[in-house]
Amino acid sequence: MAVVHVNNDNFQAEVLEAKVPVLVDFWATWCGPCQALGPVIDELAGEVTDAKICKLDVDESPELARKFRVMSVPTLIVFRNGEAVKRVVGGKSKGELLELLQQEA
Repeated sequence: MAVVHVNNDNFQAEVLEAKVPVLVDFWATWCGPCQALGPVIDELAGEVTDAKICKLDVDESPELARKFRVMSVPTLIVFRNGEAVKRVVGGKSKGELLELLQQEA
């Protein structure tokens, strides 16, 4: 499955109402570590079948970044049943991201 780009318009449906765990990458175009993490997120999305992988540009949806208290990017939050259940900040390896998702599965 491809990465799903979320924003104010589709966050509720794609993330909060999802029937599977959702990993959301809160990122920004100007953020170097975010750019380095991008290919890892894309690769993960192509391999994971029991979760959804999303990206949210904090500059395009600052309200959502504030709502989930994203103070620095990249911030990765795992949502399950509409609730934020796990959060990490900074670049991570694909293995670390898989572990993050599996902890919540």
